Amino acid sequence: METTLQDLKERRSIRAYRPEQIKEEDLQKILEAGTYAPTGMGKQSPKIVVVQDRETRDYLSRLNAKYFAVPVEDPFYGAPTVLVVLAAKERPTCVEDGSLVMGNLMNAAYAMGVGSCWIHRAREVFDSEEGKELLKKWGIDGEYVGVGHCILGYPAEGAVHAAKPRKDDYVVYVR
Repeated sequence: METTLQDLKERRSIRAYRPEQIKEEDLQKILEAGTYAPTGMGKQSPKIVVVQDRETRDYLSRLNAKYFAVPVEDPFYGAPTVLVVLAAKERPTCVEDGSLVMGNLMNAAYAMGVGSCWIHRAREVFDSEEGKELLKKWGIDGEYVGVGHCILGYPAEGAVHAAKPRKDDYVVYVR
């Protein structure tokens, strides 16, 4: 338990990556952790799409950047792997299910020595015609909501920062 708690306290969102791809064995362990996230009624509504092909990764980055509030060159911060987390729209807990998957992916990545960050705007990307075309190309049928992009890679020098102090009223007791 102490190791798990320490990992949860030390994990940070990484926004600068080295260019080399993550090790396959690390990726498989991270994906396994994602598949064991709790889901509403155990229905397992999410899907995880692994994108390591540079052309597809860069296309996803450009689509994501279209929905960014300010111009940005690469909303994926140079990370070589993007895990797209989708969830079946028919499930009332689809966003919550996908969010739990995202959390498991990021926490497992940290435990494996891999940096990660949740990149938003997956909903906008996969609600667009371009996003729907990608799903079709990937053989994903049905109605899915884009929950998040979990970017993965090895942190660049200086990319890891200390945690901010926790606020005093984070926990409220009702006893």
